[in-house]
Amino acid sequence: MDPAAMEEELVHDVSPFFRIYKEGRVERLMGTEFIPTSVDPKTGVESKDVVVSPEIGLSVRLYAPKLHNRNQKLPLLVYFHGGAFCFMSPFCAIYHNYLNTLVHEANVVAVSVEYRRAPEHPLPAAYDDSWTALKWIASHVNGDGPEDWLNFLADLDNVYLGGESAGGNISHHMGLRYGKQKLGGLKLAGIILVHPYFGGNEPIGAEANNLEKIEFTEMLWRLACPETTGRDDPLFNPLADPNWASLENTRVLVCVAEKDFYRDRGWCYFEKLKESGWEGVVEIMESKGKDHAFHLMNPTSEKALDLLKQIASFINIRHKA
Repeated sequence: MDPAAMEEELVHDVSPFFRIYKEGRVERLMGTEFIPTSVDPKTGVESKDVVVSPEIGLSVRLYAPKLHNRNQKLPLLVYFHGGAFCFMSPFCAIYHNYLNTLVHEANVVAVSVEYRRAPEHPLPAAYDDSWTALKWIASHVNGDGPEDWLNFLADLDNVYLGGESAGGNISHHMGLRYGKQKLGGLKLAGIILVHPYFGGNEPIGAEANNLEKIEFTEMLWRLACPETTGRDDPLFNPLADPNWASLENTRVLVCVAEKDFYRDRGWCYFEKLKESGWEGVVEIMESKGKDHAFHLMNPTSEKALDLLKQIASFINIRHKA
């Protein structure tokens, strides 16, 4: 540990993820490394970084598959990383390696969004940044935007939003905002929620047996969103939002893991969305015997590869049609 940090007063120790000190300094302990862009030797996927908004420090990492010089444009995946809105980054090894693999498997162009993180930038900063990134992508609709990969490689009529944990939460809210406001230049084809980070005041399913995890989850949520009304804040509990069925009428894939604390929230989201009168199509996949974000921690395991193939299939069913 930094000797200077030892002299500071620690107010929140969320190890092994991050620590917050009294003076406001945040010490992130996971996902802090920066992996440079490259042509990935395993998949041939190429990546590059682009600054979207210098004013707020918003940037994205773009990915294109090896055979991207074809005449037919490819589906576009806009990816939002996890980390409870407080840690991790598109530039760390976990997400960079995962996006390389996913882009290769699904044969898509991807934009991985580096939204501002709490607690320095509390919510709704992450949502606002994610929407700004979507508006920037939409500016390429006529093929004359600032980024050639989006002008020439990405099919903006075939756009997917996806992410795991907090990124799943963001994906839901971007789909909700798109359903309410629309966004000229983009046609939303699907939303992919992997182990989505949702909560609620009333415990559901196995949550009732883990009060300690409920308290921990609420603590994390309040660090990310200090002005929240609590666990039933519509930003955290989609079912508490009376307008949540205004989610864009598209296809939604919900992925849950059997041993994940958030499993029952994912199932509840799936069931309630089906019952809500929403006119889209929702599917669910459960990874047996696995925990939260297992596919990132052990990406070559059998279950992680099954999940990868399911996501790729979800995207490509429409693409092939």
